[in-house]
Amino acid sequence: MFGFKRKTQPQPPAQPQVQPEPVPARPPVLATPMVSLMKKAATSLEKDGLAGHRAAVHLVLDHSSSMLEYYRSGAMQRLAEQVLALSANLDDDGRVPLTYFATDAEPSTVVSLNSYAGVINRTHERARWGGTNYAAAMDFVRLEHQGSDTPALVVFQTDGDPDSREAAENALRRAATEPLFFVFVGFGYRVNFLRRLDLLTGRLVDNAAFFPAPDPSRVTDEELYAAITGPYAKWLREARAAGVVQ
Repeated sequence: MFGFKRKTQPQPPAQPQVQPEPVPARPPVLATPMVSLMKKAATSLEKDGLAGHRAAVHLVLDHSSSMLEYYRSGAMQRLAEQVLALSANLDDDGRVPLTYFATDAEPSTVVSLNSYAGVINRTHERARWGGTNYAAAMDFVRLEHQGSDTPALVVFQTDGDPDSREAAENALRRAATEPLFFVFVGFGYRVNFLRRLDLLTGRLVDNAAFFPAPDPSRVTDEELYAAITGPYAKWLREARAAGVVQ
């Protein structure tokens, strides 16, 4: 007997796999005070000819034992928000590296537009209390930005003299050959050494400014931003002329 072969039905052509469209990340929903801060920062940058300028922003906070009252009062949280709003106009990633320092510099954490509320209370308790080692903090920031051609604006807050004045001076001189500008924000009344750093000789360019804030609660946003953007713009011109910034 002869068998019959069953005819196979033709298979429909395979359908190409359709990749789903990526869902764009939602922009952060910002509270009105942060929006207001960003506008104030933008106004200050524009006044000093920095509209459209791009820079990295780094925040350095003193975590020595004498600083406890400023953490408890909310002064440190406010400063973090002010710096974040400035960074939102200068650096489009919406993130600011935050370095606590005392006897040593701590590994950086991040202040973000997505999670800035209460960030200081959430993070500073993990940092150690101790002395006031400016040099360790400045050298740490230099290493963080090493190899980058983007200028970095470093807001460096403290309430007292450093453990070693000579080490702090040498650290600032080393940083003068790199695209880093330090704005020293002095809380309280024991920050005379910051004036000395501001006038330090032996640097390729003047890479620092000093802003005294004896009572940070009385400093307006506009005053802080003017004390940052004006000196930064002046440094930027000098640093470009000296070949420190491309």
